[in-house]
Amino acid sequence: MLEEFKQFALRGNMVDMAVGIVIGAAFGAMVSSLVSDIFTPIIGLLGGADFSNWFLVLREGTTAGPYATLQAAKAAGAVTLNIGVFLNAAINFLVVAVALFAVVKAMNALRRREAAAPAPPPGPTPAEALLAEIRDLLRAR
Repeated sequence: MLEEFKQFALRGNMVDMAVGIVIGAAFGAMVSSLVSDIFTPIIGLLGGADFSNWFLVLREGTTAGPYATLQAAKAAGAVTLNIGVFLNAAINFLVVAVALFAVVKAMNALRRREAAAPAPPPGPTPAEALLAEIRDLLRAR
């Protein structure tokens, strides 16, 4: 059973998948930063609000509200419905989906370009050239 697991784990597809997961995690962290540090403040300026601080207080904490930020509400022990955090996650998802769509589309275009221009067939090997020369000499007789 251990040998079967070893064959399964070391299969080429598993290694490729592991590399893809690691790169995907790094890509996800990059896109998360792009959304939270660049897109959200710009969209917040256009809409006049910062998404990360959009929340509803469901139950007051130890100190009564209103709370200026989500962090202040959490520090007071309030139970909140974090609408802005969800919006940030939704924007993050959309950016990742668009980026992956663009990458897949570009890879498909490259594959089509490579398939459209097939490589010229290789010339005859030296042995084939010698055999062709012998054949031509025999025909000439």
